[in-house]
Amino acid sequence: MTKIEINTSDLNICLATLSLYICGYGLVSYVVKHRLYLSEPLIACLFGIIVGPAVLGWVDPNLWKPEEDRLMGYKDSLTLTLTRITIGIQVFFAGVALPKKYLKLQIQSLIMLLFPIMTIAWLVCGFLIYELIPGLTFMEALLISACITPTDPILANSITKGKYAEQSVHPRVRDIIVAESGANDGLGYPFIFLPLFAIMARSSEEFDAPNRHLSGIIARWIYQTWLYEVALSVVLGLLIGWVARKSLRWCEEHHMLDEDNFIAYGIGLSFFCLGFLGVIGSDDLLCCFIAGNSFSWDDRQRIAAEDAGFQDIIDMLLNAAIFMYIGAIMPWYAFNDPVTGIVPWRIVTLAVCVLLFRRLPWVVAIYKSIPVISSLKEAIFIGWFGPIGVSAIFYVQIALEYLPKDSRDQVKKTVEPVVYFMVFSSILVHGITVPASKVLMRGVTLTRTLTQSGLIEKRRSSAGPVTVDDIKRIGVAIPLPVYNSETGGRVSGSQNQTRTHTPRAASPEMSDLDTNRGYPEPGHPPGSQGRAVAFQSPA
Repeated sequence: MTKIEINTSDLNICLATLSLYICGYGLVSYVVKHRLYLSEPLIACLFGIIVGPAVLGWVDPNLWKPEEDRLMGYKDSLTLTLTRITIGIQVFFAGVALPKKYLKLQIQSLIMLLFPIMTIAWLVCGFLIYELIPGLTFMEALLISACITPTDPILANSITKGKYAEQSVHPRVRDIIVAESGANDGLGYPFIFLPLFAIMARSSEEFDAPNRHLSGIIARWIYQTWLYEVALSVVLGLLIGWVARKSLRWCEEHHMLDEDNFIAYGIGLSFFCLGFLGVIGSDDLLCCFIAGNSFSWDDRQRIAAEDAGFQDIIDMLLNAAIFMYIGAIMPWYAFNDPVTGIVPWRIVTLAVCVLLFRRLPWVVAIYKSIPVISSLKEAIFIGWFGPIGVSAIFYVQIALEYLPKDSRDQVKKTVEPVVYFMVFSSILVHGITVPASKVLMRGVTLTRTLTQSGLIEKRRSSAGPVTVDDIKRIGVAIPLPVYNSETGGRVSGSQNQTRTHTPRAASPEMSDLDTNRGYPEPGHPPGSQGRAVAFQSPA
């Protein structure tokens, strides 16, 4: 009898596991996203943890890597490649998703969020890491801090989409979150290379003797990072996007274009930016974002992408793959390592402090200088939702790639555990923020309703019937029998009247954009904006 061989190769198991998640999530996706308000990255990361070596052991990406890449403190080429490609595609389509001429119209708001906020976040996180993780110099702490300074475009994209965002978050706020996350991914290079150059200056292999002093470090940082990497990538991104937009328009006018290939065209452009900028050694991620926005400068490509709907499928597949991978490679053993000084209380305290003080206080402090933010509530939302994700893991690999071989072991063995735990904390906390706020608001509403009902019952038993003045004073928003002071009793069936509570005035930030997009006032369901709440008295 022929023996049946079972091929349990890594590829087969990985494909089966990934498809299991995609199909299983697809069956309950509406409930997860629109009832429970949970984000896709959170579910994918938790699934990756479960099927990874920490729990079931079905998938172990570390076995796919060369032996050296598995060691803590060495660059992981597979992780670097996967995160780079994923971020490149996402930031390109983040640029495409922005409204017409967005970067030009909102340049002041972006400058305030990209430079003062990022710089403060970098310094604050560096100080926290320096104080809570032992054995690091302040420059090494700044290097680790630079990895978690940029906000993640993939997590930001999951926050700005869905039922909650469409009902409760102004489109203007959603757009600035997407724009900031797309731009500051590429602008992470200056923050990571300044401490890197300072560390590299100690090595005779990396810096010549005349360039080891401060002026030499700053000069190299300016011409190599700001001019060659950042400025050149912006120019090339504008040029690539402009050429692509004009070419697409010309082919469309001459009936040479198949509309079904639009998304493939965009992915091809993002790959070109990654490949070409990678060849010349410039900032490929920033180029992808600028090229995407330049490509959709006249808004035609943004509308076409929304109509195609295929981008949502790409987003879901990328989210599933990369966050399952992150969950599977999470180095749990390194979160409790007395050798490096990373112990649970230190790393948890650091995560709490980073999430609270990295962005939120500083956005709130200067929000009046950011034109796109028109209220304290919006400032709190933007300040809180600055997630740490795939981009942080990408920058970890960049740091490990450029750290000199003779640099201290402490920073090499510390950078990965610290950043990975910050990523996991951000995925978890930002992923449950919306459902937690929903539960909290329901609890507050229920408590207020019960309290108000108790006050009314007390009023009825102690001082006679409830009057209209009582209702106004207590502020009850439920149907109640209303006392008619003219007749001295309840209104009869023939005298049934409808008393309305005048809705609060529209906030000053509700502009014509709200009407055009059909955006409801926060706190009201779609279609209810400006609708009075009636208090109907029974017969």
